[in-house]
Amino acid sequence: MIITSKDFDKQPLWFSALNRTWRGTYFLGTKIRLDKDDLIRSARKTTGLDNLGKEFSDEPLERLLWSANHEARLHPAGRFITRERLRSLLCIRLRAEHYFRTFPQILEQQLYPAWVIIGLQRTGTTKLQRLLAADPDHRVLPSWEVINPVPLTIPPHNPPLLVGGEQGGVKKRISIAQTSVRALKLMSPGFFAIHPIDVMQPEEDILLLDVSFMSTTAEAMMHVPSYAQWLENTDQSPAYEYYVKMLKLLQWFKPAKRWVLKTPHHLEFLGLIEKHFNEVRFLWPHRTIYESVPSFLSMVSFNRMVFSNAVDPHEVGVHWVRKTGYMLEKALEFRKQPGKERLFADLFYKDLIQHPVKELTRLYSNEGGLPKELAERFHQTDKANPHRKHGTHLYSASDFGITKKEIDHHTHHYQEFIKSLHGKEEK
Repeated sequence: MIITSKDFDKQPLWFSALNRTWRGTYFLGTKIRLDKDDLIRSARKTTGLDNLGKEFSDEPLERLLWSANHEARLHPAGRFITRERLRSLLCIRLRAEHYFRTFPQILEQQLYPAWVIIGLQRTGTTKLQRLLAADPDHRVLPSWEVINPVPLTIPPHNPPLLVGGEQGGVKKRISIAQTSVRALKLMSPGFFAIHPIDVMQPEEDILLLDVSFMSTTAEAMMHVPSYAQWLENTDQSPAYEYYVKMLKLLQWFKPAKRWVLKTPHHLEFLGLIEKHFNEVRFLWPHRTIYESVPSFLSMVSFNRMVFSNAVDPHEVGVHWVRKTGYMLEKALEFRKQPGKERLFADLFYKDLIQHPVKELTRLYSNEGGLPKELAERFHQTDKANPHRKHGTHLYSASDFGITKKEIDHHTHHYQEFIKSLHGKEEK
């Protein structure tokens, strides 16, 4: 399959017909409500729980809902998906709070040391995380688990185990994730050539920040400029504090030695990661900005069509080129602080694609070296997941009305930084 960045608006006929027919019945009262109080009532009814935690704030959800209702131009299916997703996040938070109260030892744990992959979207971050997941010492978040990080049933006393048959409702949660993936394939078949999703493979931990309704997930899915602007100018500490609580809950279910986490969202908040983690190492994959940015703009456009028929590629380009530059500036500001450089390990996209085991060998050099049996694990994992396994993705910044000059304007500091890294390698 060959997918181009111009193909984002080619919806399946059945999906277009569904939305057109559904919208035609709005006069009968079929329009999905996106209302905070209604969502909270529904989540409480579903779980039988009522405590969202003392840290819970209405404002992030209210801001997001206002943007979704007034700016996102959601089609009927998009409104339905948004409602179900937000309601699910509230259910997750209700169940998590029950665990924190019932099992106080969860929050008494030390958070595991972490390798946090912070590269921009489309720079090989998914490949790197999936390779590192082959290390049995590593704890990752497979897609099925990050969609439903807390068991669906609430035990009164003994904690459920994450592994082993139905304990912890694992099979049910895997089934839910598989249904979600099948639905996405039906609604946007080309998306998987851009970003393959496997319910058993690691996914971005940004979804744990969504439980506080403070993440860039929404602006990747929808046109929500008011919410995005508010988020960028708001203290993210509460979201990261709760994110750490969720990680402690997850490691309590399934112990390991080290977290391997990944999301570009963290680029903007490296100081909060360092503050709230006991021990952290930032893994930063790099790729030429003229490839990574258009590729991500294409992914966002495909993503947004699942929610709206009114996706403006130029708006996507303008928003995310500026946002990308802003995230990179924040990351570089942190890295330039005294003593911070030691926290970073840099990798390059071409090397990850062409010589992944060699790159991991270099990464493990600070860990006493890469054992031969682990190198073989990495080799087999790479062999099972070849580059472009799910199709070829072609893209161009011009498809989004974006010029090289505009990209340079927002990312020139980062580009100079990359040149300096290459200079160090040559020396």
